[in-house]
Amino acid sequence: MIYLDYNATTPVDKEVAEVMIPYLYGHFGNPSSSHSLGREAKLGIEQARTQVADFLNCAPGEVLFTSGGSESNNTVIKGVAQTYRHKGNHIILSAIEHPAVIKPCKYLEQMGYNLTYVPVDSYGMVQVDDVKKQLTDQTILVSIMHSNNETGTIQPIKEIAEVCHERGVLIHTDASQSAGKVDLDVADLGVDFLTLAGHKLYAPKGIGALYIRDGIHIEPLIHGAGHEQGRRAGTENTPYIIGLGKACELAADSDSRKRVKQVTEYFYGRLQEFFGEKIHLNGHKHKRLPNTLNVSFLGAVGHEIIDSLEAVAASTGSACHSGETLISPVLKAMHVSENIGRGAVRFSVGRYTTTAEIDEVIDKLKVYLL
Repeated sequence: MIYLDYNATTPVDKEVAEVMIPYLYGHFGNPSSSHSLGREAKLGIEQARTQVADFLNCAPGEVLFTSGGSESNNTVIKGVAQTYRHKGNHIILSAIEHPAVIKPCKYLEQMGYNLTYVPVDSYGMVQVDDVKKQLTDQTILVSIMHSNNETGTIQPIKEIAEVCHERGVLIHTDASQSAGKVDLDVADLGVDFLTLAGHKLYAPKGIGALYIRDGIHIEPLIHGAGHEQGRRAGTENTPYIIGLGKACELAADSDSRKRVKQVTEYFYGRLQEFFGEKIHLNGHKHKRLPNTLNVSFLGAVGHEIIDSLEAVAASTGSACHSGETLISPVLKAMHVSENIGRGAVRFSVGRYTTTAEIDEVIDKLKVYLL
């Protein structure tokens, strides 16, 4: 299998798995226990917290461990809504957010909260002025993803954060897709909350983290004992937390990022070489994740292309429903035409992708399309 679906999930890095093993067997104590086994587990967790904090350029105390991106997003959205209900009931999000943001917001809408979806341009980018225009005295939270999982387009989060803070509004960004691919410096971004998902970062599924800026207190999503400084109840998932810490440490490797970018550029170059004007790039040409290629093959259907690529894992930007091909909500929000959108395929490379694999995929595409 040639794996070109790294935006969906990543394999667990061997080094990540190796540091987890001792905490599955020898260091199995409950981190809340006062005996030596508990203390060993607690020390491991705090070391991992520091690794994540170093990765995000924040204080360790600002890192909360969760079960993944969905829980982190739900914690922020529902926590802010409940804690700041006395200040207002208005939440702003983009039209291309992940369901892990849209669904909790829709849940709150049923509870009487008001939602505003800001549009994106043809590149899938939110305009800062569009956010600014929608801010009101009732706005309590703005949630805009750092980068889009389908197109890879990176949002102007720093500038959006500035206009939010001018109005005293909290800002959250889901950076699950960006982690390990581009720098994530919360001090520079100026965000109040930031979501990480371990399985997008070569750590296991079922572990994530949430940055909460110091001084901000929100109602926990999960109530119980006083784990995670009372912010998230439940005995810590020690082995997976250890793995996430190591994954964040490895993600700082700039050489690995450069190689991924080079492979992506090589891939796009080969696509242009053989398909020329028969392909259309969805997303921003430059302000895009360095591993992501969302390409429409004009005159073809995305899911049919993927079906033809034997032993290749990729994703499609369209779906077949009742015999009709429907383009994704993200492409629709970008005003991509049906003719272009129906041929969309998302290729996302990773640290293990080789140019030889890319050449093999190109050959398979040529057989089907030329």
